[in-house]
Amino acid sequence: MKLKNYIIIGIVLLTNCLVFAQYGTQKKADNLFNKFSFVSAADAYHQLIEKDFNVDYATRQLADSYAYMRNPDSAVVYYKKAITQDNIPVDYYYNYAQALRGVKDYKASRVWLKRFKKAGGKIDEAKFLKDSDFINSIFNAKQQYFLTEVPFNSEYSDFGAFEHNGSVYFASAKDEGVSTKHLYGWNEEPFLDIYVTDKSANDSIVDHKSKLQGDINSKYHEGPLTITNDGKTMYFSRNDFNKQVLGKDDQGLTHLKIYRASFINGLWTNVEELSFNNNSFSNGHPALNADNTKLYFTSDRPGGIGGSDIYSVDINGDGSFGIPQNLGDVVNTDKNEMFPFVNSENVLFFTSDGHPGLGLLDIFGTILDSDNKIVSVLNLGVPVNSRKDDFSFFMNDDGLSGYFASNRDGGMGSDDIYAYDRVPQLKVEGTITDAVTNAPVPNATVTLLDSNGQKIAFVETNEKGHYDINIDRDSDYYIKTTKEEYIENTEPVTSKGIKRSVSSITANFVLNPNKEEVIPITELYPIYFDFNKFDIRRDGTVELDRIVNLMMNKYPNMVIKIESHTDSRGPDEYNDILSVERANATYKYLVSKGVDPNRITEYKGYGERKLTNECDGTVNCKEEEHQANRRTQFIVVKME
Repeated sequence: MKLKNYIIIGIVLLTNCLVFAQYGTQKKADNLFNKFSFVSAADAYHQLIEKDFNVDYATRQLADSYAYMRNPDSAVVYYKKAITQDNIPVDYYYNYAQALRGVKDYKASRVWLKRFKKAGGKIDEAKFLKDSDFINSIFNAKQQYFLTEVPFNSEYSDFGAFEHNGSVYFASAKDEGVSTKHLYGWNEEPFLDIYVTDKSANDSIVDHKSKLQGDINSKYHEGPLTITNDGKTMYFSRNDFNKQVLGKDDQGLTHLKIYRASFINGLWTNVEELSFNNNSFSNGHPALNADNTKLYFTSDRPGGIGGSDIYSVDINGDGSFGIPQNLGDVVNTDKNEMFPFVNSENVLFFTSDGHPGLGLLDIFGTILDSDNKIVSVLNLGVPVNSRKDDFSFFMNDDGLSGYFASNRDGGMGSDDIYAYDRVPQLKVEGTITDAVTNAPVPNATVTLLDSNGQKIAFVETNEKGHYDINIDRDSDYYIKTTKEEYIENTEPVTSKGIKRSVSSITANFVLNPNKEEVIPITELYPIYFDFNKFDIRRDGTVELDRIVNLMMNKYPNMVIKIESHTDSRGPDEYNDILSVERANATYKYLVSKGVDPNRITEYKGYGERKLTNECDGTVNCKEEEHQANRRTQFIVVKME
């Protein structure tokens, strides 16, 4: 009996875990997708489809993931499924057409391109037919990022924004508030220094008082930079100089070097040059990987592929460095690659004027395979890239926001910092409460239905009655809320007309308890059970026979419900099952004696949750005190 009970318990617990796990899988998948970790994202979307959780959404995301991984064969399979969905965004007609071109099915591609245009989509068909790189076409079919202003740009050069623990660090030539500016002869601007400002202080004045405190800033160029996860170490670029004199090579050229500093007592100090620097070439633009074991940087050292290439070097446990490695010709070209950045999923972003782009310098992301090897690059498109120079990309851990710099028209200075954000996944969330008591209802099932009433996904409310589910924008839904002892409730919810910056809409619901009126009656008494058993005892049969007589002869219209309980000894899960067995045994006895089953509205076990005394396991109790809890009670629901 115990083995059977534990199997049932395991199934119940597993079902509840899967409800939460599936929604957690979707959140994880979306986060991975936004951070260009498409292989891992695809695995997660496959899990959602296998579990029949938000399948339409997962199918669309999976199709895009395969497209970005340059796997048109798999992308075509899932785009074909996606385009059959109700209210599918027309962009997917275009994406399907592009993926069909990727598998050389040009006839079908033209059909779906026409469908796209007929549905209102606009595209330069000549460019469509010329562009053999379908991955960039699909990524840039719709605007992926949106720009917002930052308050700390100046009339001079500002770039290299890096966010850490709520502060934004950046390089700037502003030097405002200083009466005598030390000018750099090449562009007649002040030399670059590193500044820091509070991200939340959007209206703050950033001047010379905001310069980084310590020994990093000098009279020459500093920046850009990167900071370790623990905030104790900074790597930054600086002009090669010694004893305040600019270092120059044999040809009179000044180079960049990378330095390391430590954060001690509120100041950046202990500046030291990295061991792989050289007086004959430049190293700059440092960037750390996710666990700070590898440093990426730009260098024009001999043996590279182009003018400047991106390299990586291992950081050993003692702080020393390995041998710098060129990232190869998937990333580097015969021109210039620079400004590397690595996000929290170890995906590399960089700037290049060698890969096909929109203008001069463009920003690119890399695509990794299942072995985390870089297999291709992806142009981030408009508006991150423009016809001018766009560079120094940074992405926050959410994958939805960050910064880059550009000298495009319309800025305040020669180079300006721009903040970007990606349209966040929209979710509906709220609280389920009891209509009578206004208390939150935990473990209520919340089911998301499409406009045709088909189930999309479901979750359970937490202990505070809260739920949240991801939804599509510009769509209509229904939300059904259910729980035992409550009346089912279904209400419409819409995401139409929601601004792109909004990431959550609120939909609270109330559940009405079942309208059964409990009528107390003194003639029904509990029956009791032996420890760890659900057999009806002899004294129990006496009381049950009396209840049968009352229901069949004295109160022919009386309706009851059965509630069974255990004492506190034994595991909670086991006691839940044992109490159910006691309720079942009681119900079967009454029915076997002639009571109409319809007159017993429910027979339910409550385990040890409704003790009649203080014997909850924290105090010593006598056997008769435990006996008082091992019972089945009878509650009159209706008399006539």
